[in-house]
Amino acid sequence: MSGRSVGISGGEEDGPESGSSRRGRRLIYSGWVYHLGVNSVGHEYCHLRYLTLKDKYIAMYKRNPNEDHRIKPIRKGVISHALKVEDMGRRKIGDGDVYVLRFYNRLDETKKGEIAFATAGEMANWLEVFDKAKQQAVYEITKGGSKDILTTENELNLEGHRPRVRRYAHGMKNLIRNGKGPEILLRKTSNLGRDSKNPVYYQENDGDAIETHNWKCVQTINGIRIFEDITYYKGGKSFIVKAVGIVDASVDTVFETVISIDKQKRYEWDMITADLELVESVDGHYDIVYGTYKPNHLSWWKSKTDFVFIRQWFRGQDGGYTILQSPVHKKKPPRSSYKRIKINSSIWEIRRISTPQSNIRKCQVTQMLEINRRFWDRWKSKSYSNFEKTVPFAMLSQVAGLKEYFQANPSLAFDSSLDVFGSTSLDTPTPGSDLDSQEVEEFYDAIANDESINDEDSDGDDENVDDNGVPIKGRRVTLKNVSWAIASFSLKRRKDTAERSELDFNIPSMNIDLNGFRGSVDHGKDSNITNCWAEPSGIGFMIRGKTYLSDYAKVSGGDPLLKLIAVDWLKSENCINQVAQHTKCLVQSETAKKLPFILAINLQIPAKPNYSLVMYYGADRPVRKDSLLGRFIDGSDAFRDARFKLIPSIVEGYWMVKRAVGTKACLLGKAVTCNYIRQDNFLEIDVDIGSSSVARSIIGLVLGYVTSLVVDLAILIEAKEDSELPEYVLGTVRLYRLKPESAVPF
Repeated sequence: MSGRSVGISGGEEDGPESGSSRRGRRLIYSGWVYHLGVNSVGHEYCHLRYLTLKDKYIAMYKRNPNEDHRIKPIRKGVISHALKVEDMGRRKIGDGDVYVLRFYNRLDETKKGEIAFATAGEMANWLEVFDKAKQQAVYEITKGGSKDILTTENELNLEGHRPRVRRYAHGMKNLIRNGKGPEILLRKTSNLGRDSKNPVYYQENDGDAIETHNWKCVQTINGIRIFEDITYYKGGKSFIVKAVGIVDASVDTVFETVISIDKQKRYEWDMITADLELVESVDGHYDIVYGTYKPNHLSWWKSKTDFVFIRQWFRGQDGGYTILQSPVHKKKPPRSSYKRIKINSSIWEIRRISTPQSNIRKCQVTQMLEINRRFWDRWKSKSYSNFEKTVPFAMLSQVAGLKEYFQANPSLAFDSSLDVFGSTSLDTPTPGSDLDSQEVEEFYDAIANDESINDEDSDGDDENVDDNGVPIKGRRVTLKNVSWAIASFSLKRRKDTAERSELDFNIPSMNIDLNGFRGSVDHGKDSNITNCWAEPSGIGFMIRGKTYLSDYAKVSGGDPLLKLIAVDWLKSENCINQVAQHTKCLVQSETAKKLPFILAINLQIPAKPNYSLVMYYGADRPVRKDSLLGRFIDGSDAFRDARFKLIPSIVEGYWMVKRAVGTKACLLGKAVTCNYIRQDNFLEIDVDIGSSSVARSIIGLVLGYVTSLVVDLAILIEAKEDSELPEYVLGTVRLYRLKPESAVPF
C-alpha cells in the first residue's frame, strides 16, 4: 500500500496542455492494495496484493515483481472502456479502517469486485490512475487501434480459479506490520513520498457558479482567521461564522485526521470533541458518533455533557473533501450523570492550494459553524470579549489545532501513494513485459465472490479525455476575476461563437412557443411562487474562456444555446427510464416532432418512491454535425461521459445544503452512470444518481429540504481543445421549491 506518485492529481478541471502534447506519455504505475472478497462458502478474505498498471494492462501479484522478476502475476487483464470505479468510502476490516473502491462493468453490473487502501490519499491516486487507463482504452477504440477484442467472454476474472504458480518468498522480509491495522493485513512502509516530484496545485475554493457572500474577518488568532457572514440569514435566528487556516499537509491526510476517532491523536489537536466513539457506520460515507466533554477552559461549565451527531463526507472531483456534522440523531441515550446537549451544526471543507515548492503539500481548511444570532450579537456588542470562553470558539479553534498539530509532526504531512517506474513513449513497448500480450482478458473487477471453496488468493496457496479520448494530465484551475464590462462583452462574443459553430444558420430559425409544450411542473413567473420552474441566464455560471488552455481563465456564461421548453416531475416504484420514448411524453407530440432537435435530461433520484426530474431543451435550428454538440449527440457513450458537465447552485436554502451541493462543475459521466438514448430528433440522457453512494447521500440531504430550496442548474459540454473554446452554456433551469407530493405517477 505504499510507493509514490508523479504527476497524479484528482479533479474535474484540466489544465491547458494541448491534446497533441499528451499523446506521447505512457502510464506505468504500481503499488500495494488490499484484495477484498467473499468465497463460495461465505468466508470474507482480505489479502495484501501488488497491483501494476502499464497503459491499460493490469496485473496482480502476491509479491513485488520489481524485487524478483521471476514472479508471475496471479491475475492479469486489460482496462476496458466499460469499466466503472466507485468510491465506497471507509470500511472497518478487523481492527482497522480501509478505503474501498468498487469496480464493475458498465454493461453488466453483476461483474463487480472491490480493492481497498490504507489511506484516502492512496485511494484518490488509484482513482486517477484507473481513469487515465480507461481514457486510453477509449482513445484506442475511437481510433480503431486496439489490439484486444474486448468481449464479455475474455474479461479478466479475479474471483475464480487462477493458474498455479511457483511460490516465491523473496522480499517478504521487507513486509512489516504497521499500526493497528487488520491483523490479517501486511503493510509495506515507504519514505518515497518525501522526494517525489508532485504537481503544483492551484487553489480551487471558488466555485463555477457565482454566489453572493460577504464575509467579514472579526478575529485572528494563531494564524487562523474567523469570519462572519454579514449577508446570510438577515433577520433570522441563526448566524454563520467560519474559521480559515492553511495547514501543511495534503488534503487526504487532513481529511483522515479530522474523520478519525482515535482519542490519542485527537487529544493532540482537538480541545472539545476528542472523546468520540462510533455508534453506527451506516455506509462508507455516513456514520453516527457519540462524544463526551467537560471543557476545562470554561470556568462556568459545571456539568459533564455528552452529545450524538451524524457525519457525512464525500470527496469532490476537484480532490477536496466536505464533511457535514449535524446534531439530529438520538440513537444513544445519555449516560448516567451526563447532561445531553446539542452541539452546533458545522461543516469542514478541505481544499488543495498552490505551493511554490513541489515537495511541500498544503491545503486550506475551513470550518463553518451555525450560531444562535442572539448570542453572537451579544458577543459582538462587547467586542467579542467573552467569545474565547465559549464552545463555538473552541470548535472554531479546531482549525488552529490542526495547523499546530501538523507543524509539530511534519512527517505526517506526507502520505505515500504509488510507485512510478517510468514514463515512456506510447509507441515504445516495454521489453519482456508479462502484460504486453494480445492474449489477455479484460479487467472489470479486482475482486468479487470467489467461486472456489478454497480461497484462491490466500497466502497459503502457490504463487480526463479530449474528443478522441486522449488522457489529459490533471491540474488545478484558478478562476480569474472578470469585470462586468468584460463579462458583458465576452457574453456576446461567446453567444456569437456558439451560434456560428453549433447550429446551422443557413436554415431559418423556428419560433419555439412554450404554450405548445406542457410538462407536469408549471412555468413560473416570479420568485415568490413554489413548485415551478424558470430559465435563468447563464451569466451566473463561470465557464472556460477563449484562452483557458493557456491561462486557466474562466468567464461568466451567456444565454443558453438551447431553450428550456418544459419540465416533468415524475414518480414510480421503479427507476424511470427512457421517458422520451413513452407515447404520452411531450417529445412524442406533433409539435415536438417539428423541432430540429430536443435534449431530454432525466435526473433519476433514488427514494421511496423513485423520482425523475426531466428537463426538455429545444433547438430552433438544426445542429451542425461537425460541431461539438453534433459530435456529442451522435458520438460514443465514452465520449459523452467525458464531456457531459453540470454546474449546480443553491440560490436559496439551508446553508448546510448549499455547502454540501457546492458550486463546482461535475462531469456527470465520471461521477454516476449515464445512459444515452438517441432516436429521431432527440437525445435522452438518463442520469442514475443512485449509481454512486456519494451522490445518493447528497441527494438524500437535498430531498429533506427540497420544499425550501431554489436550485439553479447549468448543462454544458466540456471544451478541451482550442477549436472548442470558449465554452457555452447548453441549457439552464431554475427550480422553485419542488413538492415531492406533486410528482406525477409514471
